[in-house]
Amino acid sequence: MTEFLANLHYARWALSALLVIPLGGALLIWPAPAGTAKKIAFWVAILEFVMSLGLWWAYDPSGPAMQVGGWLPWIPAWGIAYRVGIDGISLFLVLLTTFLMPLAVLGSWSGITRREKGYYALLLVLTTGMLGVFVAMDLFLFYVFWEVMLIPMYFIIGVWGGKGRLYASIKFFIYTFVGSLLMLVAILVLYFSAGRAAGGVYSFAYDHILQYATLPMPTQFWLFGAFFLAFAIKVPMVPFHTWLPDAHVEAPTAGSVILAGILLKMGTYGFLRFALPLFPSVAMNRTVSAIVITLAVVGIIYGALVAMVQPDFKKLIAYSSVSHLGFVVLGIWALTLQSVQGALMVMINHGISTGALFFLVGMIYERRHSRLVADFGGIARVMPAYAAVLTLVSLSSIGLPGTNGFVGEFLVLLGAFRTHPLAAGIAATGVIFAACYLLWALQRVIYYKLDKPENRGLTDLTRREWGVLVPLVVVILWLGLAPGPVLRRMEPSARHFIEAVQGRAAPAVASARLP
Repeated sequence: MTEFLANLHYARWALSALLVIPLGGALLIWPAPAGTAKKIAFWVAILEFVMSLGLWWAYDPSGPAMQVGGWLPWIPAWGIAYRVGIDGISLFLVLLTTFLMPLAVLGSWSGITRREKGYYALLLVLTTGMLGVFVAMDLFLFYVFWEVMLIPMYFIIGVWGGKGRLYASIKFFIYTFVGSLLMLVAILVLYFSAGRAAGGVYSFAYDHILQYATLPMPTQFWLFGAFFLAFAIKVPMVPFHTWLPDAHVEAPTAGSVILAGILLKMGTYGFLRFALPLFPSVAMNRTVSAIVITLAVVGIIYGALVAMVQPDFKKLIAYSSVSHLGFVVLGIWALTLQSVQGALMVMINHGISTGALFFLVGMIYERRHSRLVADFGGIARVMPAYAAVLTLVSLSSIGLPGTNGFVGEFLVLLGAFRTHPLAAGIAATGVIFAACYLLWALQRVIYYKLDKPENRGLTDLTRREWGVLVPLVVVILWLGLAPGPVLRRMEPSARHFIEAVQGRAAPAVASARLP
């Protein structure tokens, strides 16, 4: 008991510190010389990662489902408060965020040469926004962080992106913002409904709304639709995915890494934390469930097939994200322990492997100033270390046994086969298609003849680039060979999620009438 209280005390101040420190770092960058901005951002990101590691031990899987990290009144008259906490779901997304951010700064070291202070300050503000989304336990606070992280990413793409950056950034902003506004309306409806049911006690607290918000089925349907749209756009699910390839291709390397590694996970996290627990009767309705699972499977196959014909290596990886995140949605809606744990593992593993792929594409782009697959060929002869790392990371993205990608996708398919065997069988073909588009791209980039003069003078990985890639490779192999510690820590939360959704769903959910 004493140890649990000590861990809880650490979580209380550590979570708040993780949100405040990046903002402090951004303020330090403002008066600092331009040349020191990257150094400040890097060391602040390192401090964030070191502090977040303590949460691994502070979180007790055998303790309460949600372990509160802090509470302060914000706008008491409206029931708005600063409430943060972690469980076995948000813990690993926090660690994923703090792990990738120092690498994102290091990966931008030579690629960002103008307006450095603004760029690195925005990266730190973005860190606070992303972490806030994963730890907020007040729906108003969650919405604030959801919007806060949108603004820095808009400027990162729009200012430091490629030739089509303005179009890509505006498209990204409009898609996400429209979904966010609908979600805000749904949050307000839940707030007033819970307040009336609680005898006039109005609060945006997650537990309060979960307990008291009681609405007729047609109203639940529309509110679920608002939450679902906001999260489906962020995932992104087909047919809400069209902003993603543009944003990925035009964003700077670190922007692409953060988009794929962290921002896309906010959509699937939203399903786990809000959409299903708040509206289980709608989410588990046969018709709704069939539609969502169909969209997930279509995304898996469609993303893989479109990736297969992309001439741009970066756009190929972007479409692969649509395919990989389809496995996550399938695993969530299959609602078995294996599938939910698998979905969480795919979220983590996709962030690691796809983040590494975007780093690798960025490194070759800095040398060659081209991302077209046809412009390469045979570079393994002049860049053997680069070719070796690219091969390993590609195999992990495919899901080769022994790498991180295999664990998550295998668990999703295993768990989904128990409840939706047909969908699981079709989704399994996505693994084959993934091998097709990545191995074919790999063959054309690093093998064949070194017949283009521009490629003969390419240099291999530098020490800084090794510093970016080695941590990613270590995690790829660790999660592939020994995922046990991660699975054990997330299992109680996954089990609690399933029991909460099944327990709160109406007994006649399968035949519930929807408008």
